[in-house]
Amino acid sequence: MSEDSRPLIAAVLGWPIEHSKSPLIFAHWFAETGIAGSYKRIAVEPGAFAATLDQMIQAGFRGANVTLPHKLTALAAADRASPAAQSIGAANTLVIDPSGEVFADNTDAFGFIESLRAGAPDWRPQAGPALVLGAGGAARAVIHALLDAGVDQVRLANRTLAKAEDLAAHFGARVVPVAWNERSSASAGAGVIVNTTSLGMTGQPPLELTLDNAPGGAVVTDIVYVPLETPLLAAARSHGFVAVDGLGMLLHQARPGFRAWFGRDVAVTPALRHAVLAGA
Repeated sequence: MSEDSRPLIAAVLGWPIEHSKSPLIFAHWFAETGIAGSYKRIAVEPGAFAATLDQMIQAGFRGANVTLPHKLTALAAADRASPAAQSIGAANTLVIDPSGEVFADNTDAFGFIESLRAGAPDWRPQAGPALVLGAGGAARAVIHALLDAGVDQVRLANRTLAKAEDLAAHFGARVVPVAWNERSSASAGAGVIVNTTSLGMTGQPPLELTLDNAPGGAVVTDIVYVPLETPLLAAARSHGFVAVDGLGMLLHQARPGFRAWFGRDVAVTPALRHAVLAGA
């Protein structure tokens, strides 16, 4: 089957999946580019990922975005993987070539760093250490992005110190585990502070973090985007820091998939942000 003969179709796979905003992103780009593509939500129960992927290959899908709980499974199911996916240990983007071979990528790191640079154009990796809060899958992508950008040291604070220590061991000496009760003092000298936990999300407790130790010029970003203005970001603005919301990471991580599946470069614009927020 040649690439041109396959339908212009991709999907997002997850369990549950009804909440995904990815179809809103792709619908906007389809309209903007004039591409008559299709992007579906597919609910995939745990244990059914491999069978679903086989069905998609047979149906001629170009690929898929992958969300919880399948990012580890997606990496294992692929024939090849990008360095980012291998380093992070998870895949959120699958590209299926015309022969049916599956390439796994992780664009969360790309999405994070692109969002950070767009929201804080004056930030430089040399501005100082990074403080990352949380040690889950999102933290792995953020740490990879920061190290790849050239940040000299990442201080990693997590409620379970052992998880932070394990993740630090995975990435090497540039990642330093920090006890959760030392997270506020660890912001001293930090050029960027990143919340990768669910704390501050609607329905969750706020993230308790004192920013008094952070230097002037620090950038504070939160991967949470519901609400768009989390208590952490509000506190950052009150301190005069640059605050970057979590929606940009979601939007930017979708760009490489669109390019791979539909052959066009697309941009994150105010109109896209408005479309996604209006469709929430």
